[in-house]
Amino acid sequence: MSRVLITGGSGLLGLNWAASTRSQSEVYLGIHSRDVSLRGTIASPIDIDSFDSTLRSFDSLQLDLVIHTAGLTSVEQCEANPSKARYQNVTLARNVAKACEKQGIKLVHISTDHLFDGAYSLADERALLCPRNIYGKTKAEGELCVLDANPNSLVIRTNFFGWGTSYRSSLSDYIIQSLRAGKPIKLFEDVFYTPILAESLAYTAAQLVKINHSGVVNLVGDTRISKFDFGVRLAEDFRLDKSLIRPVKLASRPDLVRRPLDMSLSNKCATSLLSRPPSFLESDIKRLRKQEEQGLAKELLAL
Repeated sequence: MSRVLITGGSGLLGLNWAASTRSQSEVYLGIHSRDVSLRGTIASPIDIDSFDSTLRSFDSLQLDLVIHTAGLTSVEQCEANPSKARYQNVTLARNVAKACEKQGIKLVHISTDHLFDGAYSLADERALLCPRNIYGKTKAEGELCVLDANPNSLVIRTNFFGWGTSYRSSLSDYIIQSLRAGKPIKLFEDVFYTPILAESLAYTAAQLVKINHSGVVNLVGDTRISKFDFGVRLAEDFRLDKSLIRPVKLASRPDLVRRPLDMSLSNKCATSLLSRPPSFLESDIKRLRKQEEQGLAKELLAL
């Protein structure tokens, strides 16, 4: 059984990834400031603040694979504190990449779809990077640093959804919980993306690792959709009142840091590599509901 470390092990993606792979691998949740206990995994305090401390942390675990999900993902926090954003999204990523290269550990580095100006749809892996905010700029720099330090890394651009915790809700949590409570919500009708369920993301990433693929790959769903229409799809599948969802435009929120209107990514490269699309939105939403029925939502919410 392979030994896998997930940095950012207390985060949304880290926990959903761990839950998806804990039956196939020995999963270590790399934790720093927040302790968590997820059934079937091992919480492991790690220090990736320097190259040397990262080496020591990895050496003690004898790893086969590292999934680097740690970073500062709040667009607003990144804009308010650029030095913190660069440290978490660039420096830590470089430390992890160098340590994996030194120890011969396969690295999967999680990037973002926030790398372009939103002027066109379905950007592919060759598109010129043109981020609109500090978050996007530091994630773009992080990609370059990872591949420079460790060319064998797999860098994944994505935008995922899944179940959240007591201390961090996801977009799908917000939609489902609000509608169940009978609360009206507003979602952007002019912001587009290509979401994928975290479980599907983990599964397809594992397939790319198995064939030892490296470089940048978009792992996203098959559907370019607005945030508003995504909410409607969730409401329909979870049998909730979709009339509570009100469409608004991004311009109605001048308090937010500027964002691209179109973050959709093309998955043609991944589809070719996998001989199928990484995921289908309809089946991903149905799987989200099934995860709740099987107890995953309750398990993560208890953390």
